[in-house]
Amino acid sequence: MNRFLVAVLPAVLLPAVLLAIVLLLSAASPARAEIHEDPEFIQPLLPGMNAPSLTLTGLDGEPVAYDPADHGKPVVLTFYRGGWCPYCNLHLAELRTAEAELQAMGFDVWFLSPDRPALLAEGEDTGFDYRLLSDAGMSAAEAFGIAFRLDEDTLERYRGAGIDLADRSGEAHGALPAPATFLIGADGVIQFAFVNPDYTVRLAPEVLLAAARAYRDDAHARLRRARNR
Repeated sequence: MNRFLVAVLPAVLLPAVLLAIVLLLSAASPARAEIHEDPEFIQPLLPGMNAPSLTLTGLDGEPVAYDPADHGKPVVLTFYRGGWCPYCNLHLAELRTAEAELQAMGFDVWFLSPDRPALLAEGEDTGFDYRLLSDAGMSAAEAFGIAFRLDEDTLERYRGAGIDLADRSGEAHGALPAPATFLIGADGVIQFAFVNPDYTVRLAPEVLLAAARAYRDDAHARLRRARNR
């Protein structure tokens, strides 16, 4: 609102006008924890924020609960689009090269996809210790602010290529996560995040390992340590 207009409004009306502006802006801004209408509109959680509690599904169909305040160890969560996505498969193969060092530093390594558990099990590689988990209902992707809905033309194009997202997830939401990796500390606070709405651009394993080493070495507290010397 123009500052001059605010200045000349009667004092009794000013609080009501400001409240109306706040409500209007709030209504125009999508909530983080929802399925956004375009990958450009996602609102990912940021480093320094608390990770949400999650309920996922394991390969055996049983629920897997994640309580960041009670998990007791750091976790690397990577969201990917599904086993049908060639970029996802290439990226997961890359990240597997970082798994041994991540686990040596005490991290759990989890990969989350909208694919239902039966489809995830088909892609399981018993030579690695990471966990494949299903987020078929997209609740985890929504909680992290990275869920978006595909338009009908895109869904139809995928179906024409033999990719039926409703069949793969068992859900009708028509949504996917923007590919993302979150490094969550043992205290449940997000320490590092990489999210890109362009699904062809993915986090390099070298960058993930650098972030994990920085967390292990408590690098984020270096300025506080320097200030207190």
